[in-house]
Amino acid sequence: MNETLALALVLAWIAGGAMGAFFFGGLWWTVRKSLASRQPAVWVFCSLLLRMGVTMTGFYVVSGANWQRLLACVVGFFMARHIVIRLTRSPEDSPARKPNEARHAP
Repeated sequence: MNETLALALVLAWIAGGAMGAFFFGGLWWTVRKSLASRQPAVWVFCSLLLRMGVTMTGFYVVSGANWQRLLACVVGFFMARHIVIRLTRSPEDSPARKPNEARHAP
């Protein structure tokens, strides 16, 4: 693999991470906003259109008809999903706060 291809893959991975942060961070923000809204369906629908439009356009531009760059972009996208989930988790959902359950029958 030459250096140009490696650089293109790293940049595609970073772009995928940025798109994933935008998509899943926007989803988290939308859910929080829609809970306090009078018209939650409008928030959810408009957010979906915006997030999908930006993400699909980003995948198209970043891939440039190259499956390797598209794959690197998708990997970055899903890595960002895990990071956003971890960052937006409420303190009650933390595994350290869950009580220990019996692992056997009494």
